[in-house]
Amino acid sequence: MIKIGMMIGDRYEILEKIGTGGMSDVYKAKCHKLNRFVAVKVLKQEFSENGNFVSKFRTEAQAAAGLAHPNIVNVYDVGEENGIHYIVMELVEGITLKQYIEKKARLSYKEAVSIAIQVSMGIEAAHNNHIIHRDIKPQNIMISKDGKVKVTDFGIAKAATSNTITSNVMGSVHYTSPEQARGGYSDEKSDIYSLGVTMFEMLTGRVPFNGETTVAIAIKHIQEELPSPKEYVTEIPTSVENIVLKCCQKSPDRRYQNMAELVADLKQSLMNPDENFVVIADPDMDGGTRAISESDMAQIKSRTAYTEEYVSREDSLRLRSDTEPVYQDNDDADGAEDYDYDPKMEKLTTILAVVAGIIILIILIILATKLFGSGTGLPGGSGPILSEESSESVTAPTIAMPNVTGMTLEDARNTLANLGILTEVEYQESDAIDEGVVINASANTGDSVEVGSTVTLMVSAGPQGVEIEKVTGMTYEDAKNKLVSLGFVVNKAEAYSDTVAEGLVISQSPADSTKAPKGSVVTLTVSLGKEQKKIAVPKLVGLPEEDGTFTLIEAGLEIGSIAEVYTSEVPVGYICYQSYSEGTYVDPGTAIDIKVSMGPGEASYKCNASITAPTFEEAPEYVAGSEVSIKLVTDDGQVLLDTRTSTFPQAANYYGLTASGGTITITYKVVVMGEPIYDPATGEPMVTPSKIEERSFTRRIEFERE
Repeated sequence: MIKIGMMIGDRYEILEKIGTGGMSDVYKAKCHKLNRFVAVKVLKQEFSENGNFVSKFRTEAQAAAGLAHPNIVNVYDVGEENGIHYIVMELVEGITLKQYIEKKARLSYKEAVSIAIQVSMGIEAAHNNHIIHRDIKPQNIMISKDGKVKVTDFGIAKAATSNTITSNVMGSVHYTSPEQARGGYSDEKSDIYSLGVTMFEMLTGRVPFNGETTVAIAIKHIQEELPSPKEYVTEIPTSVENIVLKCCQKSPDRRYQNMAELVADLKQSLMNPDENFVVIADPDMDGGTRAISESDMAQIKSRTAYTEEYVSREDSLRLRSDTEPVYQDNDDADGAEDYDYDPKMEKLTTILAVVAGIIILIILIILATKLFGSGTGLPGGSGPILSEESSESVTAPTIAMPNVTGMTLEDARNTLANLGILTEVEYQESDAIDEGVVINASANTGDSVEVGSTVTLMVSAGPQGVEIEKVTGMTYEDAKNKLVSLGFVVNKAEAYSDTVAEGLVISQSPADSTKAPKGSVVTLTVSLGKEQKKIAVPKLVGLPEEDGTFTLIEAGLEIGSIAEVYTSEVPVGYICYQSYSEGTYVDPGTAIDIKVSMGPGEASYKCNASITAPTFEEAPEYVAGSEVSIKLVTDDGQVLLDTRTSTFPQAANYYGLTASGGTITITYKVVVMGEPIYDPATGEPMVTPSKIEERSFTRRIEFERE
């Protein structure tokens, strides 16, 4: 009898019960020899008393202990003490795939395929070591807090199937292969079938076969074709659908022959999800086609009647072991395989074929009517033949190009903008046309111009235009100073760039080497560097610790430190603090610290802090010796310090606090110089007055327990 706090194997201290299954209970324990936490799986009493089972269980557990793979829960040790048979395994902090599916209802195809790839790689490692799992199901697949997928219970399933254990104990009938349901031989391809059913559940949120009894479900695995997952979720890509169907073929020879083939197709489906590249072999056709004789048909019908008799008595059936096949035909002396022929299905197929023929005929009549009776361009028609695609295509609206020659640049731009036409400007020296007046445009007056298109305006730079120098590749400040010295007004635009470093000019408009009048505007597009997609921090406060962890993982973030605190505002086990507020945008992979409630308590804290001056990283514009304001507020809203000072460090000593931490806010002032503005007419600079602005930053502070 396992009790919390007891020591087994002279090294494993049982700490708490973390799970239970049909055959065993799982406990969290601490290994005192290696100073690490482990999971200890203890066989239930009814199995511990079966010597044959225990022997095979130990043999298979020892074989599984030789497996070492990132996608397998490692087995460290196996032993027995006072009638307690146990396996020591890697402790995976997380939840099972079954729990994960239940939380999300169903997974996206990308997430399901990614999980399936990791599971397949773990199973492949076992198969390469001649170990068959035989109990693949979401309950035996773990997802750790860092998103790693691991397969567990290797060896246990194989030992179990070698003994007479009912499916109620195994709990796996929803995922069992047809050959396992029959009680026949099973191999690596049985694991592939079970993984296919697991993928079906990930994609749809349900298992393919269900029934009132385990026997009814097993019969469906043997007799009924697996429904397509697209019947329940239409957006599943073709390749993913075909992979699931190939995994779950009734005949093992029609499935993937090994995990390497399955992994290759899964990876291909991520790159080309809608391609039909999955090939299902049909070994039954290798021998050619032969007609079914009357004697063959009679034999098939007799077997069908035999099967139906078993179905009618399903409440009295039980799944048996390898030595007691459930669905073996005792009259079949030559050992040939049963045919899954069903007269009712044959009748249904015939009806469906007739209905399909009628539908096709109706479609042909409708097409003929459209072709010959309504505007086809053929005799009797009145218009051109249009394909469905061309009849639905929408062309962009056009307008007549107005005459903008002789307008000022501003008036011409406004006129075209009101019509939905974009403009670009090029300057040209001219003795005859005043500076800033449009000479001509790239589209002639009256031409049809698409709305949203761009028209280039040629504008007079006057008799003595100034040549615009090339400033691309320079810093914005250097480029701006150069152009301003030539008499131009600079306008700044920003854009992301994978090739131009942050702060450098990507492009300029008008282009370099063209001439423009002094005072005209030159737009510089400045690089913001490579675009980094930020992630919005989800709400964690108020969620159970487990849910919050997986919410972070799904968002592409990581879990940081986890602390436990006393609080009466949040129930025990729920998150009461997160280091980044909800909605804050952070880089992918950012670690978020959380605090978990231990419920109300009498805990008190003390603050013994020395507040130092702002650093350059915190406040690059801070001037040493200038006055700042300091405010220290606890997490529960208590203001401990609110003062102004110019000397550092500042002491902050407080006792009897109810919060475990707080925030220090330091505010300082900076002088901001005004940006020069140039008179468009004269080009003379006009300086705006400087102003004083406040800047602030925060520091996190953790208090100590008293």
